[in-house]
Amino acid sequence: MKKLLSIAVSMLVFVTAINAQTEKAAIKKDIARIEKKEAELSVEKHEAKMELRKLAGKEVSEQSKKQLMSDFGISQNAQWERTDHFDEATFMKDGKIQTAFYDYDTKLVGTTTIKTFSDLPAIGQKYINEYYKSYTVGDIIEYDDNGPVNSNMIFFNKRFEDADHYFVELKKENKKIVVQVSMDGTVSYFTRLI
Repeated sequence: MKKLLSIAVSMLVFVTAINAQTEKAAIKKDIARIEKKEAELSVEKHEAKMELRKLAGKEVSEQSKKQLMSDFGISQNAQWERTDHFDEATFMKDGKIQTAFYDYDTKLVGTTTIKTFSDLPAIGQKYINEYYKSYTVGDIIEYDDNGPVNSNMIFFNKRFEDADHYFVELKKENKKIVVQVSMDGTVSYFTRLI
């Protein structure tokens, strides 16, 4: 009788443990699904905000021009363009061509500078040479984020996490892609152009 009772208790403990593990796995799965949905909603929310923030009109804001003078000491010789999301000023500073991006509040979002392959972190160069050896390296752009501004940057019609990065165009036959290289040399696929 004791053996039978012991077996029954053991079975009950075993079944309870399995049920607890199954419930735990189900809860983890639910959490992962919710987190994924939250991420998707965050992207949708951001895209909706960006659409609302599209700059009105076709003329570059005079405030953006004044802000360029304040930020860089440049008022003349800047070429301006108004895009859907930014007033863009391209100019020469310290012998380098730079572009400054101003948002709808005329705040500096960030700047870009043309770079060479040797400007990339050594780890990034090595990775590209190894994993993209059949590609030809094209234009390289360094993006310098203006940290305090919350506007997100858009390159190649794609939004990306605000942080300093390099963007490297790679070409192979009829295919052209862009990889993103972090300041520590981490390389990740960014987008396909053609």
